[in-house]
Amino acid sequence: MEIDKTTLADLLMFNSTEDISVFNKLDLCTTTHGSEQLRINFATVLKTQEEIVAVQQTLQLIIKKQKDWPRHISNGTVMVVEKFYDSPISLVPAHPSAMETYSYKLLHGPDFALVTYSAKHCFDFIKGFQQLLQLFSNDNIPAPLKKVLDEIKRIITKDQFSIVSKHNSSDELSNAQKLELAHFIRYSYKQNMLSLVVLYAQIDAWYGMAAAVQKFTLIFPEFVQNNEPVIEATGLYHLLVQEPVSYDVKLNQKTNFLFLTGANMAGKSTFIKSVGASVFLAHIGMGVPAKQMKLTLFDGMLSNINVVDNIAKGESYFYNEVQRIKNTINKISDGKKWLILIDELFKGTNVQDAMKCSSTVIEGLLKMKNSLFILSTHLYEIGEDLKKYPNIDFKYFETSVINDQLHFSYHLKDGISNDRLGYLILKREGVVDMLEEL
Repeated sequence: MEIDKTTLADLLMFNSTEDISVFNKLDLCTTTHGSEQLRINFATVLKTQEEIVAVQQTLQLIIKKQKDWPRHISNGTVMVVEKFYDSPISLVPAHPSAMETYSYKLLHGPDFALVTYSAKHCFDFIKGFQQLLQLFSNDNIPAPLKKVLDEIKRIITKDQFSIVSKHNSSDELSNAQKLELAHFIRYSYKQNMLSLVVLYAQIDAWYGMAAAVQKFTLIFPEFVQNNEPVIEATGLYHLLVQEPVSYDVKLNQKTNFLFLTGANMAGKSTFIKSVGASVFLAHIGMGVPAKQMKLTLFDGMLSNINVVDNIAKGESYFYNEVQRIKNTINKISDGKKWLILIDELFKGTNVQDAMKCSSTVIEGLLKMKNSLFILSTHLYEIGEDLKKYPNIDFKYFETSVINDQLHFSYHLKDGISNDRLGYLILKREGVVDMLEEL
């Protein structure tokens, strides 16, 4: 699925400060490298249904094995393994006798301490991989996981690691054995060891995804074969909302355009981002926040949510809105399956102009049956003229006023909202009183 940086930013998938983002919430990896690999996984949307299902199966198998997951490999262990190769130390003896071990400790005390400490973590590192291979030894392994495990098996099948197999802990090794293990790993196994670091990063990224599926009770969506795009979901919600209200969503060829209205703060933007984020997560093999979800494989997703002006280029907000719509039309004219998300179209011009521009764009987009559209707007007036089109569905978020207080249900209802509550919000926040007192 093709997706650009603007859409990822609009959906809050990543955030430069890492405080509010879907990625940050779902990152339950145990190592720094695992988190880095997870970011790569998130940035690499899968292209085929087979690839997606294989990742889903990988996560499901890891969830099944989670209670028996090896605990030997920690973030600290990985860091020590990497730093071992950068540490300047005296030559470690290859097969030291008890006397040679004592001599090395006596003459190179600090180096001896670093080497034996590193050997302990290298032991744990290899032990963790041995246990991983054992953990999955009797299973039908999905292709992505099998590829990684086969490479791990090829790398760690060394006679020098029989000592790791025979002992439960490095504490059971003599100092001479630790030096011998450290010598092999430092002088004869560097590239293999660094390759294992990379391989474990991918294992840990999948582990983090699986842990997130469990922690947040996500479900794996079902991908269906269909010539036209489809999204059907029940109980869909946004991961970043603390107390979310869920939605039911149904978009297909018969009704491929959702016209969404409602007052400010009623929930329109959250709904749009909920759908977009779930479709994105589905396409990387991740679980989604819903009770049930079924969808087709999409060729691309584009959003028009947080458009900004460009002072350096002298481009206005409205100009950039127009350019974003122009680029969107160019993209989705290829006959492929696209999901298009538009929040408050043409905010950068006056109401009358915005109504005319919005009607023109919507009527044009309605001709494109190969894509699905969700568009929110305050311009409820244009809805009446659009009712003549059979493939448009009208939904709104209801807002009620009780004793001059706004109450948002966040429930999606059929129809068009004509709420105008901007002044009430201005008054409720005390701005009107402040202005009167000037």
